[in-house]
Amino acid sequence: MEAKDSQGMPTDQPDVLETEVSEAEAFESETVVGRASATERDSNSASQFSFWLRPCYRVNPFDIVAAEQGEDSHTYGLVTNIRHLTDASSHLSNYISNDFGEMLDEPNTPRQGTNVAEVAVLSNNKDIYMPVQSEARVRFADETGVHGALGIDVVKLKEAREQRAVCVPAGIIRMSNGAKAVAYLDADYVLGPEAAHVNVSGISGLATKTSYIIFLIQSILQTLDASRIATILLNVKYDDLLHIEEPRALAPEEHEMWEHLGLRAEPFPKDRVHYLLPWGRGSQTTGRPNSFGDPPLPHKMYAYSLRETADKLDLLFAQVPDPWDTVGALLGEVMVGIQNNESRFRNIVTWDDLLTKPPLMDGGVPQQVLQVRPSSVGRFVRLLRRVIKTRQSGVFVPQLSTRMVALHSEIGDLKGGHTYVVDIARLQPDEQTLVFGDVLRTIYELYSGESGLETAEELPEKVIVFVDELNKYAPSSSRGQETPILDQVLDIAERGRSFGIILFSAQQFLSAVHPRVTGNAATRVFGRTDSTEIAEAPYRRLNQDVRTHLTQLTQGELVLAHPIYRQPVKIRFPRLAFRQGRART
Repeated sequence: MEAKDSQGMPTDQPDVLETEVSEAEAFESETVVGRASATERDSNSASQFSFWLRPCYRVNPFDIVAAEQGEDSHTYGLVTNIRHLTDASSHLSNYISNDFGEMLDEPNTPRQGTNVAEVAVLSNNKDIYMPVQSEARVRFADETGVHGALGIDVVKLKEAREQRAVCVPAGIIRMSNGAKAVAYLDADYVLGPEAAHVNVSGISGLATKTSYIIFLIQSILQTLDASRIATILLNVKYDDLLHIEEPRALAPEEHEMWEHLGLRAEPFPKDRVHYLLPWGRGSQTTGRPNSFGDPPLPHKMYAYSLRETADKLDLLFAQVPDPWDTVGALLGEVMVGIQNNESRFRNIVTWDDLLTKPPLMDGGVPQQVLQVRPSSVGRFVRLLRRVIKTRQSGVFVPQLSTRMVALHSEIGDLKGGHTYVVDIARLQPDEQTLVFGDVLRTIYELYSGESGLETAEELPEKVIVFVDELNKYAPSSSRGQETPILDQVLDIAERGRSFGIILFSAQQFLSAVHPRVTGNAATRVFGRTDSTEIAEAPYRRLNQDVRTHLTQLTQGELVLAHPIYRQPVKIRFPRLAFRQGRART
């Protein structure tokens, strides 16, 4: 009986099942889909080659194929584009051959044509990087071949040699012939020490950025030693991350994908999830936080009093233009005065005190503070009043009551294997900046040894901080303009991995984020991207054809670029196993 492949096409080999076969024998058993082709004008090189496809056979961009090479070796490559060629000299020839456009059933001059795939070379299994010779047979790569092509086999060898978990499942590579391969990341390039940080970009809703980041975090916690990793998630949209401990029913195919990845389809452990939700205007009477939907139980509500926020006041002015540093000079005096309890600030206890009493104000009139003129003091007071009075959501309070917590104290008590969800979805932009900056500053001071906080237990070896809409805090337009929040993000991006602080971030447009932040993200993930966006500078390191294909991705498809991979690959990942709120990012 003639054997057929997954597409129903006849194979070149009989249907023989072998228990043990060599790599060469396994390669021979795969269906030949075409042969390498080199012409006078379109030659093959050490970095790329082309091959024509057999009739009725199909490949797609991002498929990984293997071509025969000399000395019994195989050259693996990533399909980047497919062209259809005919013997027609021009489109006019085709028009004429169809009886000048009369649309006959058969053209007067039938054309000879074929599909030709263009391939970017990934690797050779024997390190032979001579050009693929014309007429070399080409087949789809199997999972072993895919892993060898991308360099994953080297990571597996490291895992076996060092006897520690290194391979982190990051998604499934699915090819046109139905073959699947698990895409693994090298943990040393995700959490350090070799490199660190993950960034995801793409159109909102279609790119599923938040879902992928959370999946990757779950994969890390299930694969590596979770007891040495703490996770902080900032919930920025609706109640999307406020139910991560609640299970959700999955379809059989979703369970199958989780199992294929070697992971468990389950929510975050309930006893290891901590929700920190903001205090709101009505929280005093209702007892409910300022959050979307029904708040999860249990949870704690955080708020900001003046004395608890004195060392973070600069974050409230992160977006304020200050070309002559007048606001910055006064801000420094206020922060130091309150923290050191200087005599002139001893009566300044609440936000109202700072806004209405000396040394800044007296009877509603701005006062001169050292070399800062009254006009500048008045501007400072107006700016601060706008943030903590006019536009505030309720998170600024006179004093912290027993029903409130200081966010930095909760974050300062990190435990390995635990996840901390900080909700900022309903906060004003200035308040969101304060909270994000508070989290980063607290973590950085803890791990760099600059903090005076004492923790009850030893800090986890690694802490992952995830934030969406990164462009709000580290915009590309701020190049050359230093702000407290940008400085904090840059510190984490450039020096965080040496302390064990890892930034997982997402945004719609990669070009909208400061290049020093995205440039330090070792792992980059691209979802569906707008055609105008791919023309921006951050995408130029990608192959032109790969950039074009970013506009054609469907929901749930992502392109993954990782340091160990020779080329970006297209992956899919399973739906999350916990109940998600209204947002879909």
